Amino acid sequence: MSQSFLGGVISGTMSPLTGQVTGFVEYLVVAGGGGGGGSNGGGGGAGGLLTATSYSVTSGSSITVTVGGGGAGGATGVNNGVQGSTSVFGSISTTGGGYGAYYGVAGGNGGSGGGGGGVTPSAGGTGVPGQGYAGGTGSNTNTYNNAGAGGGSGSIGLNSSGGTAAASAGGNGGTGTVSNITGTPTQYAGGGGGGVNSTTNAGGLGAAGGGNGGGVGGTGASRGKDATANTGSGGGGDANAGGGGGNGGSGIVIIRYPANCAPPASVTGGPQVLYNNSYQIYVFTSSGTITF
Repeated sequence: MSQSFLGGVISGTMSPLTGQVTGFVEYLVVAGGGGGGGSNGGGGGAGGLLTATSYSVTSGSSITVTVGGGGAGGATGVNNGVQGSTSVFGSISTTGGGYGAYYGVAGGNGGSGGGGGGVTPSAGGTGVPGQGYAGGTGSNTNTYNNAGAGGGSGSIGLNSSGGTAAASAGGNGGTGTVSNITGTPTQYAGGGGGGVNSTTNAGGLGAAGGGNGGGVGGTGASRGKDATANTGSGGGGDANAGGGGGNGGSGIVIIRYPANCAPPASVTGGPQVLYNNSYQIYVFTSSGTITF
């Protein structure tokens, strides 16, 4: 395990190592984000997010931690992205982000829904209540047919707009959720931006590490951008045959409990260990176990 110390001196007295933790731990569980769609592709939906302060643990309990991977972006052409994978902490499970769809196809359902593809008014996918929101709808306005954005854990993905070149835009990704569980406010699980079919405008913007949609002004054909790893955010949708959708971001699992309690009896998976604000914090970016 790597270990770092933040926030200065910790108040309180460390319990003996034989005094195992019994009580509650705080958690943040974020699934992998969905991949952006292929040509005129919708943004990938964010992975589902759950957080609370009251997960019950007892001495000797061993808890499985699974960190979901991000879904791959769809290749150029008639290809959807891939749904993100589930993340788990014990009995807490979050659903991977829905895929962004290629033109004429509805976005995938998931923790947050993927964006609908352009060319026809294709609906965004649905999110899981309490984990994320729906994706946006693609537009259908003849020349400028653009894709909807992926939903985020904090809000829906926006619909695209069409019409004239000046008004043409892919949808912006749904917002993520800010967590202070590590002691540093960080936003997780934002939606990917929708791609555009335009020679003038850029694609929609991703949120909270989500990938921007393809469609750089002047070319109208660029690949959707990848989401940031370990944010659970969605990948950006492809422009018009711009090289494919962006990959979704992998998920993350973080737990914390008071620093004056005993450390875990054992931990696998190599989490980063932080001490901050009188908490001990375990940041999993790979799957493992933790035994109290």
